[in-house]
Amino acid sequence: MNGIPISPELIKSLANTSGIPSPGASSIREIVHLVNKIEEKTGIKFIRMEMGVPGLPASSIGIEAEIAALKNGVASIYPDISGIDLLKNEASRFIKLFLDIEIDPKGCIPTVGSMMGAMVSFLVANRNDRTKEGTLFIDPGFPVQKQQVKMLGHDYSSFDIYNFRGKKLKDKLESHLRSGKISSLLFSNPNNPSWICLTEEELGIIGELSKRYDVIVIEDLAYFGMDFRKDYSNPGSSPFQPTVAHYTDEYIMLISSSKIFSYAGQRIGIMAISDQLFERSYPDLLRYYSTDKFGHSAIFGALYGLSAGVSHSVQYGLAALLKAVNDGTYKYRDDVLEYGVKAREMKRMFILNGFQIVYDRDHDEPLADGFYFTIAYPGMSGDQLIEQLLCYGISAISLVTTGSERPDGLRACVSLVPREQFGELELRLKKFSKDHPIEKNL
Repeated sequence: MNGIPISPELIKSLANTSGIPSPGASSIREIVHLVNKIEEKTGIKFIRMEMGVPGLPASSIGIEAEIAALKNGVASIYPDISGIDLLKNEASRFIKLFLDIEIDPKGCIPTVGSMMGAMVSFLVANRNDRTKEGTLFIDPGFPVQKQQVKMLGHDYSSFDIYNFRGKKLKDKLESHLRSGKISSLLFSNPNNPSWICLTEEELGIIGELSKRYDVIVIEDLAYFGMDFRKDYSNPGSSPFQPTVAHYTDEYIMLISSSKIFSYAGQRIGIMAISDQLFERSYPDLLRYYSTDKFGHSAIFGALYGLSAGVSHSVQYGLAALLKAVNDGTYKYRDDVLEYGVKAREMKRMFILNGFQIVYDRDHDEPLADGFYFTIAYPGMSGDQLIEQLLCYGISAISLVTTGSERPDGLRACVSLVPREQFGELELRLKKFSKDHPIEKNL
């Protein structure tokens, strides 16, 4: 392990020149930038756990469909702003087959990734009632979604769900909603960063209270079907991916292609608006859009203001992928199971070297192994732990940036750590543990 630990003075210098005052409080992209600089300066290859990007090759099904579409001339033609019919129909079919929910194809709208889907959702859901103020985030969550709300000038509130699981969720959630100021509520399931998965009871509570207080639910399904404790990948067969859509009629689903199909580079997702919400009229939308209809405002107001449509060829790529899983000829779960296998082994290594798993239980059962897990080291804050791990060529992000109430925790993503690095990770963790005896930290 030549060069390990890396000089903290060197890391601090590179952070300062990169305009990063505190690595421990930095955004994901800032950590990525800093680690790139450290690798360039030292020649040491990091164990990179900071960014949630796929570590698997994209399916050839989508790539071949895109190539065929390009050869057929779609590059010179604007796509329909609401999406090509082929994709909309397959998206609607996918939702029926894998969530047991019916959404009309007109409400299945391609966006430039789920991040754009979230932005469009905020632009309409948070402007439909002049007496309301913004979004309630059920945390921990994806930090950029709060940044989007801030950029739009909307208010938001949040709470960490970990201590309010099951029946406890009702009182906590209602304490926020009864103000009457919440226009939308967002959560991810499975959760980024903690990997907790909401139960049917909890989804029922969210659905019931959102109806009572007239709140639009935005359900982020970026890690669709990746709770590997159950197999949600059989079209038209139980078990189905859990969804709040079984408990409320006014919701938006954000379905990403980035993780389940490793299609992150092509930037496409589906914003699926429920039939009732799509057709609902909100007079206050006329302050911003040409109509009071939610669905029309989302497509021809907010979405059109952000982009002239999602890249034409990639719509054919995603349509082909969805058709393959809908037909049962491609089982995406077989590919992404690798994340769960890696998470189990990586967690084992961290625990053996004195680390603790922060979010370690999923209500009343052990947490699933998946795309993310969370770590802490006794006696260190999250900021301190990031700065120390950087010296050992290991990167992650602080849970504080995700709305977590655990200031000692970090989020670790398994996707960019190949199995070939496991031996090196174990050596570095042993060195870290030896250099930071727990009894001296406490």
